[in-house]
This record gives sequence, structure tokens and C-alpha cells, in this order.
Amino acid sequence: MSADLNELLKSKTINGWRLFWLITVPISLVMVLTMARLDLSTAEAISSMIQLAVRCAVPWLFLAFAASSLQAVFPGPFGRWLLRNRKYIGLCFAASMAWQLLFILWLVGIHTEYYVSEVYVLSDVVEGVVGYALLIAMVLTSFKFGRSRLTPRQWKLLHKTGIYWLWIYAWSVYWFNLFYYDYDAVLLDYVYYWGGFVAWSLRMLAWARKRSRQSDSDGARNALLMVSGIAAIVVGLSGSSFGAAWSPQVYEYLFGFSIIESLDSFMPYFPLVPFYPLFVIAFGAFLMVKSRG
Repeated sequence: MSADLNELLKSKTINGWRLFWLITVPISLVMVLTMARLDLSTAEAISSMIQLAVRCAVPWLFLAFAASSLQAVFPGPFGRWLLRNRKYIGLCFAASMAWQLLFILWLVGIHTEYYVSEVYVLSDVVEGVVGYALLIAMVLTSFKFGRSRLTPRQWKLLHKTGIYWLWIYAWSVYWFNLFYYDYDAVLLDYVYYWGGFVAWSLRMLAWARKRSRQSDSDGARNALLMVSGIAAIVVGLSGSSFGAAWSPQVYEYLFGFSIIESLDSFMPYFPLVPFYPLFVIAFGAFLMVKSRG
């Protein structure tokens, strides 16, 4: 079975540039056909196209984000295929985001009043502009002519910073949809929220496995650190699952400080509330690694 899957995943049709076109052409057709049935003279229709473009883009971001970690944690044919095609999957995400950028510029340029009164938030603009700047830089340096202008260390820093920024931007949208906004969440919101969570968890697991191998696995284990790490992970998982139960109270408390309220208006992601459970989980993983001596 594994051999058959390995042979299937080596097919030219689902590798390299053929994979890119296999994904981006249907996405573009969906965009064009949806545009054809909407009244694009209205701001609401353009906003719906922005949302559609994001929904088409997000899976490819999460796959690219998890590619190396999946192979490190669960080595196998699929992990190798994903890692081999990470560049093309990332470009699929970029192509879908190009559609989103088109509709954002359309909304801002044609429906400026609607954008300013209904959409504009300075911190969101900062997040989006920085995200697109990083994405464009990542695309350009995915090819030889761009990559040659950077040292290996600079290239790695750019792509690691970029992929984390973009993952944060996408995943936090679905966290807010599920746990904060007065919003009727649909099944896809849950799928993308947990899909992004799993992608991050794989990176965290890959980090923990690497550090564990570097430690003395034969040494005495610190039971207190191990138990504390497990407890922290359980607390973090609970926080990630039931954000609506604690986030309103946290926001109410934090915004009682005028400095936090003022910084939130222009600082991206501040004060990082959606990520508190992830910090707790990461701390638990750190304790478990340390418990190995």
C-alpha cells in the first residue's frame, strides 16, 4: 500500500509546475464564474469575493506551513511529496492571494466610503500590508534570480518570518470568527481554525522532537517537569477549544489599561490574545523537553 502511494505521489501530474496549474486554474475558474453571477457594482459583492479568495488560499498556506514538520514528525510518502512540492504549494497560495489583492484594491478604489466606514481598521491595514510585502518577497526569492540576491541565512530568515506572519494572519481570522465576533460561524471556519492549529502543532512537535534527540535520553527524567509540561499542554488545548469562555473577560481586563487600548489601534495582532493558549502549549512542550535532562 505504501509503495503504491509512493508511486502515485511521484506522478508528474501532481508534482512541480503541473501541480501548480492543477490547483490555480480551478481556483481562477471559481473566481471568474462567481464574479459572473454577482452584481459587482455593490461593495457587499466585492467583500464576498475577498472572503472567497481567502477561503481558496488558506489550505495551501497551512500545507506549506506544515510541510517540513509533517515529514519530521510523521515521515512517509505524503510528507516527502509535500516537502518536495512546498514551493509550488506556496505559489498556489500566492496566486489565490493575488485574487484577494485585486478585490481589496477594487473595494478601496471604487467603494472608498464603504471601505472607510465599514472595513478600515489601522491595525488590520498594517497586518495586511506587511503580509503582502513579505509574500511578494517570498515569491520573488522562490526563484533563482531572487534567491541569488540573498545569503542562505537571509533567505531562511525571510521565509520563516513570512510564513509565520501569514499563518498568524490567517489563523487569527478564524479564531476571532469562532470565539470573539458576533458572527454566525460555518463549518469551514471550524475546519480552517483547527487545520491551522494542527499545522502549528506539527511545527511545535518537530521542534520538541529535535530538542529531545539532542538531550540525554538515557538520563534521569524530572518527573515534576514532565507532569507540569503535560498539565500546561492540557490547559492550552482547553483554552484553544473554548476561547469564547475566557477571551471576553481577558479583553475586558486588558482594555482597562489605556496604553493597551491605544497600542491595539495600530500594532498588528496586539495584545496577542488568540495566541495565549499556544504560548501555554509551547511552554508545556518546553518543560517536557527539559524533563529529559
